Amino acid sequence: FIMDDPDAPRGTWVHWVIYDIPVIPACRQAGIVIAENSIPGKQGTNSFGKINYGGPCPPSGTHRYFFKIYALDKKLNLGEGINKEELEKAMQGHILAKAEIIGLYIKQ
Repeated sequence: FIMDDPDAPRGTWVHWVIYDIPVIPACRQAGIVIAENSIPGKQGTNSFGKINYGGPCPPSGTHRYFFKIYALDKKLNLGEGINKEELEKAMQGHILAKAEIIGLYIKQ
């Protein structure tokens, strides 16, 4: 999962990176329960330099926020804290499907 803002003044700003999210039917079969308010999978480093979610707070104007989720043919087994570019490189050749939604935020 990648959330980013391509309209940021200094280029695309990454707000959240999550990977190795478990497949829910497989979790149920294995008896794995994902706790409420927990992050399934591992988090990567965002453009704030942190390993967590960084919310939108653009300086001005309209910004598009892209929320992208990927179905892969395997678990990547990468260490925690990789960045968006490292995740995209690791996913190459393993993407089975992708979904994307775009949200708008306007600071007035």
